[in-house]
Amino acid sequence: MTGGPAPALPAAMRVHIQNLPGEALFAVTPVQWRAALDRHGGDHDVSLAEDDAGFSAAIREAQVLVTWTKQVRARLVGADLRAMAPRLRVISCTSAGLDRLAPFDWLPPHVLLLNNRGAHADKAGEFALMGLLMLAAGMPRIAAAQRAKRWEPRFGSVLAGRRLAVVGLGTIGGAAARHARAHGMRVTGIRTRAEPHPDCDEVRATEDLDAVLPEAEFLALCCPLTEATRGLIDRRRLSLLARGAKVLNMSRGAVWDQDAACDLLDAGHLDGCVTDVAVPEPLPPGHRLWRTPGMTVVPHVSSDDPATYNDRTLDILLANLDAIAAGRPAPNRVDPARGY
Repeated sequence: MTGGPAPALPAAMRVHIQNLPGEALFAVTPVQWRAALDRHGGDHDVSLAEDDAGFSAAIREAQVLVTWTKQVRARLVGADLRAMAPRLRVISCTSAGLDRLAPFDWLPPHVLLLNNRGAHADKAGEFALMGLLMLAAGMPRIAAAQRAKRWEPRFGSVLAGRRLAVVGLGTIGGAAARHARAHGMRVTGIRTRAEPHPDCDEVRATEDLDAVLPEAEFLALCCPLTEATRGLIDRRRLSLLARGAKVLNMSRGAVWDQDAACDLLDAGHLDGCVTDVAVPEPLPPGHRLWRTPGMTVVPHVSSDDPATYNDRTLDILLANLDAIAAGRPAPNRVDPARGY
């Protein structure tokens, strides 16, 4: 969501990066920040912290706060931001989906909220391809047979010629569609408006979802979680899929009815599911998703590569700050009314 031009801000800003306490893989380092400035130029002043003292020392002077959504929720939601952070103009979250922060009535109108859309595309696209290949080969049920020590030969299919519906055509859904088409799949994209997408054979509006599902052999869920998408793929819609259909969920656990998915796997209506998300997270040991044959559970790691994530995150941040300073729309600006 680009929206209109952001309020003008100086080219050099005071940036504070609040890392998670004890974070080993994704904590932004001074070396990564300096390398990002070398790539982009600019003269932003930065502070980094992971504790309460560091946050308190920096937030009153910070114009830009970069942090995790859980930190925003814990430190800013419900707080008096004008008193706590009188100079704050930009909050940049290191996640693409900001559903944890909704509703956005806590956000003052003078503060821009940015997400991290674009940081996940390469890794997510490869994960989507892996998931589709696993489903085509029947690997979720083969893995269940292995755990039960049963020799049960299953023969899968190639992806070429199979019909895939992708719900959500942001960077993750677009990457999934691109990899799928590269392997010969026929891709129908589904999003709010039926506008063409370069990686889809056709695009249909969300209101046409019921007509698309019966024709889909594979369904990939890649949309953000908003009030419009919560429960979008319910029991009725999962049942609209043809017998033997396969589902990949890279969205959020609340977008689909996971119990209905388990029931349809048990009944043999669905052939297999791969889900990177669940309700709740983390899943408790006794949850049925762990033990349903045909269900592969991935612990929400599909789209983040520790080797590249921070560099990509900082590139996205600095590109947005450059746009704001130049009076252009910020590419990653979140529309609070839409939730993304």
